[in-house]
Amino acid sequence: MFSRLSMLILNMLGWSVKADFPETAKYLVIVAPHTSNWDFPLGILAASAMRMEIHWMGKHTLFRWPTAWLFHALGGIPVNREKGLNLIQQMTELYEHSEEFVLALAPEGTRSKTDHWKTGFHYIARAANVPIVMGYLDFGNKQVGVGGAFYAVDDIETDFEHIRQYYRHRRGQRPENESLIQVRR
Repeated sequence: MFSRLSMLILNMLGWSVKADFPETAKYLVIVAPHTSNWDFPLGILAASAMRMEIHWMGKHTLFRWPTAWLFHALGGIPVNREKGLNLIQQMTELYEHSEEFVLALAPEGTRSKTDHWKTGFHYIARAANVPIVMGYLDFGNKQVGVGGAFYAVDDIETDFEHIRQYYRHRRGQRPENESLIQVRR
């Protein structure tokens, strides 16, 4: 029921949905470009419309009263980056102990323009041996979707070239805030 309602809302807003899922119940979705506060609610709505049960990582400070229950219900996993915990190992263990698990991340890590993407998604996918699926919120075409699944290889530059090609025509709500799709130099 919620998926139909979510699809109806997206259609009323003029958005279309395109989904090309991998043939596995475990994968990691990178979502880009991430340039606006609207990306999160639109992404949650789209995931519901596509019947995706996603999980995402958020700052532990978001998971406090009165919003904690909502963020947990929406698939949130609180992360305290100050404690120096090994997030790659933690996420890999979640994959290992789950029959189905989809983790969605915004590799830009911020809505502001940066000169690189964070690479944790690449290392999580490799450690968990799950495919990376590319999700997008293309405000230019008012389309949201997922596709382009691939398994990460040892050469991160090769993977980033593949990712750059996939996203080259996709525009965020604020194109001037789109980060460069490259590893930190």
